[in-house]
Amino acid sequence: MIDFELSENHRHVEELVADFGAKYILPNIRENDRAQRLDPELLPRMAEADLLGICIPTKYGGAGLDYISLGLACEGMEYFDTAARVVLSVHVGLMQCTLLAYGTEEQKQKYLVELAKGKRIGTFGLTEPNAGSDVVGIQTTADKDGDHFVLNGEKMWISLADVADTFTVYAWTSREKKAKRDHTGISAFMVERTYPGFTTGTIHGKLGVRAGNTGFISMQDVRVPKGNMLGKEGEGFNIAMFALEQGRYTVAGGATGLVRACRDASVTYAKTRKTFGVPISEHQLVKRMIALMEKDYQAARLLYLHAGWLKNQGTRNTKQTALAKWFACDAAEKAASDAVQVHGAYGFSDEYPVERFYRNSKGSSIYEGSREIQQLMQADYVLGARHDKPRPVELPKTDQ
Repeated sequence: MIDFELSENHRHVEELVADFGAKYILPNIRENDRAQRLDPELLPRMAEADLLGICIPTKYGGAGLDYISLGLACEGMEYFDTAARVVLSVHVGLMQCTLLAYGTEEQKQKYLVELAKGKRIGTFGLTEPNAGSDVVGIQTTADKDGDHFVLNGEKMWISLADVADTFTVYAWTSREKKAKRDHTGISAFMVERTYPGFTTGTIHGKLGVRAGNTGFISMQDVRVPKGNMLGKEGEGFNIAMFALEQGRYTVAGGATGLVRACRDASVTYAKTRKTFGVPISEHQLVKRMIALMEKDYQAARLLYLHAGWLKNQGTRNTKQTALAKWFACDAAEKAASDAVQVHGAYGFSDEYPVERFYRNSKGSSIYEGSREIQQLMQADYVLGARHDKPRPVELPKTDQ
């Protein structure tokens, strides 16, 4: 039987996030965006609302909800601003979901419990100045030295770089394999900000997501205990791919929320703005743009909810999540562009939110796997050149 009804818990999440955004994000978002600053109260308030561990089991300090709840929270957060959704993407999706799947029990007790409660803030360190989609192009190295690994390198475009205190960092543990671009030479590490030689900085002048923190990481002879290796040595590439899949899911949910925000802003404006003696909502071409937003919103929502349902079953969902991410991000760009068009000259000013929506929409088609990467993946699935096999590690099945 196919059931498209959301559960009571899901509806509660939607209401919780809607209330949270209206109370804590909306009143100050224009000023924070202009100032290019992350609201210092955002993370503590998200922790108080049990959002920072929303899909993490209660035994590890989380709210114990399912992965559909995570998607709905991301949709609701990005309805107000992309920067709020980014927190869930990196702190929950990229960091905690990966730690939940690959971490040892000791690592979960040390890190996951505090991350889920918001006592620690986590993020993901893969991208480098000259390596993004080309993961094996990273240059960061981790050399063994007794009971430690010594990390050297730089990471770029790291969300919450100046805010997080716990980082998942990917580095080469085999220089021989690095020279051959053999991904089995990459490993993953849990790195703490307090480790000597670890520093971060902020990137200024971003096109969008200005109300969020984005920066870089510099590591100079950072000594990381062997016990902080996530997964097995040489498993880092697979772990990174797993993490990115969780990130793509959150981005898909978020981009869906941005489509909805563009739709609602356009509807409100179109009903009040008059041209040629009538509200512009009566003009057919304005109606067409709004209709396309509605079409794409409903389709994007179904795609990411389907991916979330598969996650709940403990079933591999790489294809479905990639498709949801690609569709929703393209839809968000189109909706934001049309929303500016509906607002006319006012859409070119931050007096209305659609200007910010337009700037924010572009990032999601680049990070967590670019639009082009998603297209190639879908083509390969259809052409039979790509086949997903069961992974040795998957997110735990939920009963919701």
